[in-house]
Amino acid sequence: MNGFIRAILFGNYFYGCCAVALSVEATLQQQYPLNPPQYYLLLFCVTVVYYTHAYIAEPAQSDGANKRTAWYSRHRRFVRYSQLSLTVIALVSAAALLVPLWQNILQMQVHQWIILLIFPLVAGLYYGSVLPGSGAYNLRKLGWIKPFVIGFVWAGAVTWHPVIFHDLQNNLHSNPGLVGFLLFIKNFMFITMLCIMFDIKDYAADHNQHLKTLVVQLGLRHTLFYVLIPLTAVGLGTFVLYGVLRHFPVLRILINTIPFVLLIIVAYSLHRRKSILYYLAIIDGLMLVKAVCGTIGITLIK
Repeated sequence: MNGFIRAILFGNYFYGCCAVALSVEATLQQQYPLNPPQYYLLLFCVTVVYYTHAYIAEPAQSDGANKRTAWYSRHRRFVRYSQLSLTVIALVSAAALLVPLWQNILQMQVHQWIILLIFPLVAGLYYGSVLPGSGAYNLRKLGWIKPFVIGFVWAGAVTWHPVIFHDLQNNLHSNPGLVGFLLFIKNFMFITMLCIMFDIKDYAADHNQHLKTLVVQLGLRHTLFYVLIPLTAVGLGTFVLYGVLRHFPVLRILINTIPFVLLIIVAYSLHRRKSILYYLAIIDGLMLVKAVCGTIGITLIK
């Protein structure tokens, strides 16, 4: 069982599940119907392939200093087979979704193309080349901007891409709207905070490599008490205010505050050193908690 859990976490399959769950949550919160299963299968596969790509491109390492890198070294053949399989599934899913809609695709408006393409483009610039590590320039080297880039891409992919595909299916040309924009900001803030927490894990390595992440520039304590906790509290307060103004049921507001409260608790816990599995299971797990709470709040509480 321990090996299976490591495979799910180290192999980035958990990221794929979180992407699907967040996409379902944002779709329901914007009061759109869910997309076909092929859409979520495509999202899952692309997420796993993208995150795994960085690790299989790195030279094999056999030492156990980095447990995640060592896992990839021991399971390199399995990972390559998984990447190939998921890529094929993604291509088949994309073809099944898009080929019947080719006429609608030709009629897409400029703002739809921008929303559709800007997030994959930024995701590509994050690595800077087809083979991670071989590009002279990439957004990863700008340490302070890394969390915001990742938060931006995730927020767009799970908040606005499902709406774009729904409009594409029905040949519509709607704009995201106020609710969609606020949900984008909420997802952007939440995931950015998680990314900053991940930079805490790499503090020593980033400091030695002169990578100026927020944690390296501000220090651990200042990052926790002057960035993570205050911004999370602001996000929590903003959501509560939005819920009150929109006359949400009290129970729906309370359920949706759970991820923010947990984020503050987990952030405070990082003043002590944690294992890589803690970051992958607990911190990344907050994305799944957020998605589940949001879905329950919008579907079961009227």
